[in-house]
Amino acid sequence: MSSKVLVYLGMIIGSIIGGYIPTLFGAGLISYTSVLFSGIGAILGAWIGYKLSNF
Repeated sequence: MSSKVLVYLGMIIGSIIGGYIPTLFGAGLISYTSVLFSGIGAILGAWIGYKLSNF
């Protein structure tokens, strides 16, 4: 698989997981915390995808 595909896949999956985590603690799906965690998840997911592509 191409490194670009792994980075994009990591960003998408990380964003989804990061955006859903605050809902487990009672926050809304569309809240500031959810948007913040979605951004953090996308960055972490892209980093993990990059590391996996160089593995």
